[in-house]
Amino acid sequence: MTSHALEALRSALRDRAEPDVRTQQLRVLRPPESDELLGVRVPVVRELARAHRELAWEDVDALLRSRVHEERLAGVLVLAERMRTARGAQRRYLVDFYLARTRWVDNWDLVDGSAHVVLGPWLVDGPEDALEVLDELAASSWLWDRRIAVVATLALIRAGRFDPTLHLVRALCRDPEPLIHKALGWMLREIGRRDAPRLVAFLEQHLADLPRITVRYATELLPADERARFVRRR
Repeated sequence: MTSHALEALRSALRDRAEPDVRTQQLRVLRPPESDELLGVRVPVVRELARAHRELAWEDVDALLRSRVHEERLAGVLVLAERMRTARGAQRRYLVDFYLARTRWVDNWDLVDGSAHVVLGPWLVDGPEDALEVLDELAASSWLWDRRIAVVATLALIRAGRFDPTLHLVRALCRDPEPLIHKALGWMLREIGRRDAPRLVAFLEQHLADLPRITVRYATELLPADERARFVRRR
C-alpha cells in the first residue's frame, strides 16, 4: 500500500515539472526509453527530499525502484539527508540499504548526488575494512557501481585522504567507459585543488596510462603552461 507521504511527494514532483527543463535534461542525461523524465529542477527535488526525509524505508525503496527519474533522485537525496545525522549502526544500515539498490542508481546525476554523501561519511569514519567496498564496486560490471566507487572518494579527498582515489585511478584507468574517465579526472582535479604538487607527481608517473579526457579534467586548475605540457603528451 502506498503511503500518504509518498503520494504527497510524487504529487509535488509532478506539480513542479517544467517542460523546458525536461527538454534540457533529456539532452544532458540521455535516459533510457524506459525512464519517465518529468523535468523538475535538481534544487527543487533536493528541497522536497529534505522535507520528506522521514519517509518510511519501504517508501524510499519504492522511490528508488521507480521508473520516474526524479523519484529515484528524490530517493537517493532522502538517503543523503538521513546520513547527515546518522551515527553508528544507523550509518551502516543506510550504507547497506544504498548498496543493495545501486542497480537503480543508474545515471550520472543520481550517482553524483549520492555517492560521496551517502557512502562518503561512512568511508571517512567507518571500520578499517570500509575501503574494501570501493574495490568491490570498482570491480563490478555495472558502470554505475564503478562511478559510485570513484565519486564516493570525494568525501575522503575533502578529509585529506588521497590514496584511495589514486588507487582507483590506477585500477580503472583502462575502463572502457568515458563516464569513468571523466569521474577519474574530476577526482584528480579535486586532489590538485588541495595539493597541486601531489597531483603533478602522480601525473608525471602515470600519464602514459591515463585517458586523454582524464588528463584534461585533472589539469583544469593547473597553470596554463603546466596543463598544456600534460595535455600535449596525451
